[in-house]
Amino acid sequence: MTDKTETFKVNVSTEIGRLRKLLIHSPDSGLGKVVPSKAQDWLFEDIVHLDTIRKDEYDYYVKLLMYFLDPEKIKGKLAVIDADTSNRSFFKPNHPDFHNSRAVIEIQNLLSDILEDASTKKKLVAAVCAIEGCTYKLQLQMLETDTKILAKIFISGSLENDLMIFAPIPNLIFTRDVGITINNYILLNKPAKKARSRETLLMRYIFFNHNIFNEYKDHVLEIPDPIQHFLRPGEEDEHRTTLEGGDVMTVSKNHVLIGCSERTSAYGANEAIRLLFENDVVEKVTVVKVPNKRDFMHIDTIFTQVKRNVWTLLSSISKYHLINPLEPIDFLIAPDNKEITEILQFNKKSTGAPKSFESIEALLDDISQTDLNSKEPTKFIYSGNGTFPYDAREQWTDSCNLLALKEGVVLGYDRNDKTIEAFKDNGFAVVNVKDLINDLENGAVDAETIKDTLILMPSAELSRARGGFHCMSLPILRDDI
Repeated sequence: MTDKTETFKVNVSTEIGRLRKLLIHSPDSGLGKVVPSKAQDWLFEDIVHLDTIRKDEYDYYVKLLMYFLDPEKIKGKLAVIDADTSNRSFFKPNHPDFHNSRAVIEIQNLLSDILEDASTKKKLVAAVCAIEGCTYKLQLQMLETDTKILAKIFISGSLENDLMIFAPIPNLIFTRDVGITINNYILLNKPAKKARSRETLLMRYIFFNHNIFNEYKDHVLEIPDPIQHFLRPGEEDEHRTTLEGGDVMTVSKNHVLIGCSERTSAYGANEAIRLLFENDVVEKVTVVKVPNKRDFMHIDTIFTQVKRNVWTLLSSISKYHLINPLEPIDFLIAPDNKEITEILQFNKKSTGAPKSFESIEALLDDISQTDLNSKEPTKFIYSGNGTFPYDAREQWTDSCNLLALKEGVVLGYDRNDKTIEAFKDNGFAVVNVKDLINDLENGAVDAETIKDTLILMPSAELSRARGGFHCMSLPILRDDI
């Protein structure tokens, strides 16, 4: 960051308003050290090829973000950046030639910044060493390490000589899971898996100690565990609060969605609702309880918003599918089908029973029409065009996990062919990111005027990690709609 005293405005009241600033983390060397026997412990489905995931995939994500959010940092430089793919200095955090965008903000650089304060450095080194069980001598060694190098060590788990001293945190590329912006508040999340403990700690230190968030320290919300949960009957983990950002969506100024899923517990949802209501952050919270399955993981793996009246959705997770009228089998098995989604809406102003919705479509239609005042009928673009087995296959590779750069302009993986057909059927243009970047560079396309477009991103390696671009973004500023 070039100006560490600058205060950034924090405000996100929608999933689709023009994106202005976000936090990301580029794939680091730790990602290239995940071994097959530990991949699922570290929440990956497979090991990835680091150079490919960087040069052929994630770098295009960064370039596209720069053209939309910070064009002065990249326009006119594309030829130089692409001339030598072995020299990735533009994309390397803390490198002298790094872009240092104040809109596309790299978490590793923020971490380096806060480590320059001796007191913060001492406390964070002690905290990391406690979590990782480091020796006292190693703790002293880290205290003497340069801040930029230390930030890299904390993330990659490796010293400068490539010696690993603790596990990497490869999931840090999924920045949304450790924090979410709700209006001008930041909700710090509590990941369910131990593999994400260190990244949660690092993000907590960043939000409470970095100068760019000075004005928002009182607006950072932390989710506690239930009081004396460790004394309650049963296993201690049964009563823990867990909540990840993929299960939280700010759909309007007064309305937040929270998923109860494989990663977010009922206790986590309850504590989040309490915090949001007590601090007058929103008036409505809708809990979407989905089956506790790896397939679904978070609610943003089964639906995301494209426009105020358009959503992408996995039809099979909903109570009512594409069948119209419903077949008898839907009535016969529905009451006993434990995989039916349950949806309950809590209102700060109401002490009565929560409002329920019969399906995800009904909820999303209500958001579009009631919260966002859409003048058009609500549309659903279904994963795999709503056809089995393509719907399940493509949802697994994040067909429903899309990031909106602005209303109607979204990023998705290029491998989800049937979902791409569904976008075309619904009037969307489809463009390859490489072609779009060239058009943005030469002026053939304007980021301000492009509309109703699905941008196809390369996905051979990124999709192995089971996360799309909604996961790989922590928006901190969007325009209202």
